[in-house]
Amino acid sequence: CLDSNGEMHEFGTHWTNTECYSCSCTRSGIDCCSTFMIPTKYDKEKCVSIFNKETCTYKVVEKEDHSKECPIYEAVG
Repeated sequence: CLDSNGEMHEFGTHWTNTECYSCSCTRSGIDCCSTFMIPTKYDKEKCVSIFNKETCTYKVVEKEDHSKECPIYEAVG
């Protein structure tokens, strides 16, 4: 299988790509799905959602003080 970065993968292999998607190669082709949840319901006036590409996770923090986390009420994958 040839991925979007031009890298070849053998049938039956699994990897996490640079966009934090879990991928696998089969004879049918490449299949990828997200490895992270995207926060959708939180106080958007007071807080901001920040994606960490190293850990493949979102963190919702106060806009004025990123050391203070905000509650997440709903997320999608």
